[in-house]
Amino acid sequence: MKALFTLALATAFAASTASAGSNCSQTKTACKASQTTYISTSRAAHPAEKDIVDTAVAAGSFKTLVAAVKAAGLVDTLKGKGPFTVFAPTDAAFAKLPEGTIATLLKPENKAKLQAILTYHVVPGAVKAADVVKLSGAGTVQGQRVDIKVADGKVMVDGANVVKTDIQTSNGVIHVIDSVILPSELDIVATAAGNETFSTLVAAVKAGGLVETLQGEGPFTVFAPTNEAFAKLPAGTVESLLKPENKEKLVAILTYHVVPGRVYSSDVVKLGSAQTVNGKNVTIKASKSGVMLDNAKVIATDIDATNGVIHVIDSVILP
Repeated sequence: MKALFTLALATAFAASTASAGSNCSQTKTACKASQTTYISTSRAAHPAEKDIVDTAVAAGSFKTLVAAVKAAGLVDTLKGKGPFTVFAPTDAAFAKLPEGTIATLLKPENKAKLQAILTYHVVPGAVKAADVVKLSGAGTVQGQRVDIKVADGKVMVDGANVVKTDIQTSNGVIHVIDSVILPSELDIVATAAGNETFSTLVAAVKAGGLVETLQGEGPFTVFAPTNEAFAKLPAGTVESLLKPENKEKLVAILTYHVVPGRVYSSDVVKLGSAQTVNGKNVTIKASKSGVMLDNAKVIATDIDATNGVIHVIDSVILP
């Protein structure tokens, strides 16, 4: 589900992400956890006897969620040992979805999609509110990472407000949210292609014959140079690399920007280097001024895709 920021590590990224352009709106930044008020229903003196599913059923305000969990075949999972942290949308939250969405998701043929959405609401472990507010994100059971933001005394998970916290269960904790949150449905190539900032990169990926690879299961971590990054190269370099006779050299450069696995920024800053798909190691340096990948600065982080994550860099790096 996706690797958690500590406040100190997130600070290292804040300086670099602040310079990201409007096309990198999914940038993850650190959030302060002060002066936050919660409605808490936990009672530490009386351990909960009901599991997550039974607690949701008994509450009466999660009927749609319970129906979805049953349709997705996740009842046994959420009755399991866990522990799990569930960001639970209320019936009113599900009602905000476009008309017909719920009925469509509950159909047997859409079971995989429904499972992906529901598991995106679940984080491994029992993470109470006091710890949630210290995070800028959390990995979910689905594989992708939810953003956590604290501002003006409110906590948001992606675009949903946390309206009640610390509902204790025998196998975890439930925090209530007022909207359904959705994971990315686009792979790395589609994510990049949907952003004009990466048009040169996408053209290079196509010329290098790497589209199918980067649309594969992965997961991959891509350090993606912007169009401006490619423009920094000597005149004529990009045009030369896109020629069929230079395909091998282009592939070597592109795969030097790819690291196996889904490596979020919270893990990147802990590394001194990382082995790329190219086979060579890229150097990583984190400081108060930001994070550098060889000679490139990381300017936006943690853009999720179905098969990995994208971090944006301001220069092309060369093996």
